Amino acid sequence: MKVFVTGVAGQLGHDVMNELAKRGYTGVGSDIAPEYSGISDGSYVTSAEYKAMDITDEVSVNEILSFVKPDVVVHCAAWTAVDLAEDEDKQAKVRSINAKGTENIAKVCKKLDCKMVYISTDYVFDGQGTEPWVPDCKDYKPLNVYGQTKLEGELAVSSNLEKYFIVRIAWVFGLNGKNFIKTMVNVGRTHDTVRVVSDQIGTPTYTYDLSRLLVDMIETDKYGYYHATNEGGYISWFDFTCEIFRQAGISSKVLPVTTAEYGLSKAARPFNSRLDKSKLVKAGFKPLPTWQDALARYLKEAQLV
Repeated sequence: MKVFVTGVAGQLGHDVMNELAKRGYTGVGSDIAPEYSGISDGSYVTSAEYKAMDITDEVSVNEILSFVKPDVVVHCAAWTAVDLAEDEDKQAKVRSINAKGTENIAKVCKKLDCKMVYISTDYVFDGQGTEPWVPDCKDYKPLNVYGQTKLEGELAVSSNLEKYFIVRIAWVFGLNGKNFIKTMVNVGRTHDTVRVVSDQIGTPTYTYDLSRLLVDMIETDKYGYYHATNEGGYISWFDFTCEIFRQAGISSKVLPVTTAEYGLSKAARPFNSRLDKSKLVKAGFKPLPTWQDALARYLKEAQLV
């Protein structure tokens, strides 16, 4: 099986490439930079075939994918700077990447009759209430530009293809890039107290674990919408920080604050990021390990403990 992976300079794309190699599949990595620009950690992705591709360039996407002829495209590339996406001068660019870029890929996948995996987000929902969002819920009310453009990407995939996996994730962390854990460890080691939001609820997702699930998926034809985060229960960012500090041996005091008290963010954030993952088990897929276990493994891998 040949798999084309976009966004390999990011957290998830990096790990998907390595998971493909573990199973003996051919991974072709892609990102916008002329050469691979992620971490050089001796992993497979640094030596795999790489194709520079601007997903917003419809002609280039068609030419490159038609040349590679993958069996599957795992589309990890996206604009993920949520607050910057709110700037008026950035919104056209965000939409060109998250919506139009995804549509460009979906159309070529249709032409090639190959599978497509699209990585989406809890931000397609309005984040109200306390009930977990189910994968096939169509009650979309994104609160910000990022969420709206990711929803447009979802619709581009589902309207063009039948052989697709739309996988919504939340609170992502991995080795290859910036994330909440790295930020909190740095802050905790330089400040006596840390203020963290306690009224936004969800579950973290370790890209190393998620990559295993995504490759499990593409080995099947169990298409559709899925939610995938680590197990271990729903928590707040405050809860997450407390556990990060506990496992990392950081003594800073963590102070819970409301989203309103914290302020700062340009983009509205969902209060309810609970994602119902029961469909994974019903489809025969193995759930991800607990987030507590994932955190312990990540802290060691990232050499933060």
